[in-house]
Amino acid sequence: MGAPALADLTLRLHADDNVVIAMRDLDPGTYALPAGGTLDLTDAVPSGHKVAVAPVAEGEPVRKYGQVIGFASESIAPGRHVHTHNTAFQMFERAYDFGVDVRPTEFVPETARATFQGIIRPEGRPATRNYIGILTTVNCSATAAKLIAERFKYDGLEEFPNVDGVVSLTHDTGCGMAGPGSEGFEVLRRTLTGYANHPNFAGFLVLGLGCEVNQVASLVEHWQIPAHKITVPMTIQELGGTRKTVAEGIARIKEMLPDVNNVTRQTVSASELILAMECGGSDGYSGITANPALGAAADLLVAHGGAAVFGETPEIYGAEHLLARRAVSQKVGEKLIERIRWWEDYTAKHGGSMDNNPSPGNKAGGLTTILEKSLGAAAKGGTTNLADVVEFAQEITAKGLVFMDTPGYDPVNATGMVAGGSQVLCFTTGRGSAFGCKPTPSIKLATNTPMYERMTDDMDLNCGVVADGGASVAEVGRQIFDEVLAVASGKQTKSEELGYGDEEFVPWQLGAVM
Repeated sequence: MGAPALADLTLRLHADDNVVIAMRDLDPGTYALPAGGTLDLTDAVPSGHKVAVAPVAEGEPVRKYGQVIGFASESIAPGRHVHTHNTAFQMFERAYDFGVDVRPTEFVPETARATFQGIIRPEGRPATRNYIGILTTVNCSATAAKLIAERFKYDGLEEFPNVDGVVSLTHDTGCGMAGPGSEGFEVLRRTLTGYANHPNFAGFLVLGLGCEVNQVASLVEHWQIPAHKITVPMTIQELGGTRKTVAEGIARIKEMLPDVNNVTRQTVSASELILAMECGGSDGYSGITANPALGAAADLLVAHGGAAVFGETPEIYGAEHLLARRAVSQKVGEKLIERIRWWEDYTAKHGGSMDNNPSPGNKAGGLTTILEKSLGAAAKGGTTNLADVVEFAQEITAKGLVFMDTPGYDPVNATGMVAGGSQVLCFTTGRGSAFGCKPTPSIKLATNTPMYERMTDDMDLNCGVVADGGASVAEVGRQIFDEVLAVASGKQTKSEELGYGDEEFVPWQLGAVM
């Protein structure tokens, strides 16, 4: 019996790569090479991890996707397992050739564009869900907000089938911080403003304690909320304590319910959608299956006139030069690199490194450095032009592909994109992240079949079929696009069925705690 063929068990992503990806657990032994000859695999290599297929001298780059993902920390012979024990991160020069890969977008004619069944708000913006929210200005009002929402969790909404729920959005800040003009204060306010304006909220309470830095009155005063949206500002101190506040909050929400319930879904063009894209609990398959498939879905949405946004600036580090090549203008490209430089300075000030990002789970899944993780994460951006770069929680106004400056921590990243106006979110995961982000539904995309089968109650689609040979990236991208339209039309996601989304509102905390 001859040696097993290495090409049948691994995947080579680019002709210039000096590593291939194990598509299943590989045992040490002799494997046949496509061009003849054999390769002696000296290490056991887990599925999703890398195998050297060419010698890499100490200090030379390790290449995957045709790009640098790290540098050999020792000489690596063909047949070795390539991972953290012999590959390390180091800085290297990257050319920022702004706009050289920009191509005209081939838009689908308006008469042929895809549609979904959405809820049109009076000001014309479409919603995919119909929630009442309780926005908290400070951590001190979190418990009261949760008690109010809890009242409607299991009963009280039976007569209002068009109301998706009452959700309390609590957080850990709002006081003990510098006031107006400080970075942390302005980011928190921008986030709360984005949620207050989100079309998936028909109305909300704004609940504070009363003595916090982030005052309810001044917050609401500067909002430009559509006139139809029911807004009720409240503070615990003014109402006379927690019990009275909870009773008042319940009463005010009961008053809202008939009006909030008075909606019907109608046909809306897909051009009105803003799709948020997230990856978390990534593995060696993320950049091969789910992320590029999500990128293909984003390309489809852009072709239909919509917008797609992704973020996690620390997780495009090492791939930002590829995005800069697709920037529609030098200004957009420079905005992206400016945010990269900010993060380099930010991590240095706090004694960190941009390579601190890959988590233990990422590394167990086969990701070795931030450079490798970033190249896979950037695949969510598809192939379309980069239309804009925005700051955390800034309103998304451009059509096309948008990048938002956010941390890599999943709940914070998603919070920023939802605040920016995203009505649907797709979340790719290889290790098995559990997540939701009310008021925006979250579609979970598995990167590999074993995890999908193990966590089927949490996963909406299995992109692992790409690695299994059952479908192409483009075919799975079309499935994701269709699922986005179905969920935008009201189909429940797995995370919604499980009740996720109340605890995942996490504004980005910047500045000193005082």
